[in-house]
Amino acid sequence: MNKRPAALAATALALTLTLASCSDTGDGEDPTGSHTTSGTTVSHIHGLGLDPGDQRLYVATHEGVYTPGPEGEPEPVGDSRDDFMGFTVAGDKTFYASGHPTSGGNKGLVKSTDAGETWKSLSLSGESDFHALESAHGTVYGYDSTNGLVRTTKDGVSWKDGARLDALDLAVSPGDPGVVLATTAEGVARSGDGGQTFAPGRGPVMAFLSWTAKDGLYGIDSSGRLNRSTDGGTTWKKVSTVPGGRPQALTAVGAEHVLAATRTGVFESEDGGRTFKKRLAVTSSGGH
Repeated sequence: MNKRPAALAATALALTLTLASCSDTGDGEDPTGSHTTSGTTVSHIHGLGLDPGDQRLYVATHEGVYTPGPEGEPEPVGDSRDDFMGFTVAGDKTFYASGHPTSGGNKGLVKSTDAGETWKSLSLSGESDFHALESAHGTVYGYDSTNGLVRTTKDGVSWKDGARLDALDLAVSPGDPGVVLATTAEGVARSGDGGQTFAPGRGPVMAFLSWTAKDGLYGIDSSGRLNRSTDGGTTWKKVSTVPGGRPQALTAVGAEHVLAATRTGVFESEDGGRTFKKRLAVTSSGGH
């Protein structure tokens, strides 16, 4: 059950509707010329990451985790076909995730130390669904959508509750563990105390954020416009529009290396988001 107060739930609904109302590129093809009917179709893409060891791409979806196979085609990882909502790569072959089991309910926080082949439940099973997860500074930062809370943990078991707000995504400063940003219906909200409190959202309304390098904070809005900030979110500059329209996930691997998922596939940029090429043909039917 969603335990958020009515006002917060209304704000979340407004943000969700803003994201859902945006149209995709309308002719069934993306600007790179790849037909959306190719590759593997899933209901929804929720997260992206590169393993720092072998640089392999992992895509968290409504029907499990995918990675490029021997010929570059999408292939499922492990046996789980659970709905992986929150997803983050924490280290070599080490992932954290959340979401929903195929049988229903909430996964809480789960961890894999073999690149998604198997998963171990750490905490909050049945209680929480984290729609956003970030691993930074030896801490997991999560947005618990079930309870409308920003929460943090160092051991994956004991949690510290932070601010109550409605957000879609989180980003953590790579240089300061206290600086956390959240996407809200009012704009990007900023915390200077590790997510305990947030200033009101301001500036452009983003769907997703990712912050890996000090001068490489990226945000993508609900129509796929990619923006970059080099001053921690004080100012933003539009860089480009990601192919495929409405975004579903965003991950900055480095200052100039960006991954983005839209309805028509997973795209990669190695020039700071100015140009993109299709990295993996996992397309989305648009379901959740």
